[in-house]
Amino acid sequence: MKWLQMQREQKRLKQHRSTRQLMGIRKVLPHGVMTSAGCLVFFQIRPDNLSVLSAEGIRQRVTALGNLFRAEEHVEILALDARESFQKIQAFYQARLDEETVPKVRELLQKDIAYLDEIQARSASSREFILVLHLEEQAALDEGGLRQKEKALCDHGISVRLTEEQDVKRLLASYYLRGADPESLEDVDGERAVHGFG
Repeated sequence: MKWLQMQREQKRLKQHRSTRQLMGIRKVLPHGVMTSAGCLVFFQIRPDNLSVLSAEGIRQRVTALGNLFRAEEHVEILALDARESFQKIQAFYQARLDEETVPKVRELLQKDIAYLDEIQARSASSREFILVLHLEEQAALDEGGLRQKEKALCDHGISVRLTEEQDVKRLLASYYLRGADPESLEDVDGERAVHGFG
C-alpha cells in the first residue's frame, strides 16, 4: 500500500514539472543550455556544397572533422531536420486517394501528392549540423572565450558560427517539437498567459 502511495506521489510531482525540467534543461543561455550535467554550447556548422567539391576537397573536409574530434575532448555533432516532414500529410492524402471514387477529386489528390513529393525532394538535403561543446558554466558564459573557441574551430577547417539565443530556441523546437514556430516559444512556461492578463 505504501508503494502505491509513493507511485502516486511521484506521478503527481512529475505532472507539476515545467517543460524545461522535463527536458532536463535548467536554463537557456545566450549560446546554449544549462543542464544538470553541465552546459552545452552550440556552434552551427556552415555546410559546404559537396557536389561541387573534388574528391580531394571532400577528403580534406573529412580529415578536418576528424582532427577536430581528436583535438576537442567534449564535442558532439547534432544533426537536425531543418524542414518540416511531410510524411503525415502524404499519408493522409494517400488514404484519401484510396477511398475517393470521384475522378476529379482523385486527380486533385494525385496532384497534391506529386507537389508534396517535389517539395520533399527539394528539401531532402535541408539538414542542420550542430557542434555541441560540453563546458563549465563560467566558460559557457564567457563571450570572449566562446568567440575564441569559434575561431579555433574555424582554424580546424570547419566553418562554424556560434549560435545566438534565438537559434538555440529554434534548435530546441526543431529537436523536440518538429515544426513548431520558434518565435512563439515562451522563455518561461505560461509567460504568454501572464502577459495576456497584465
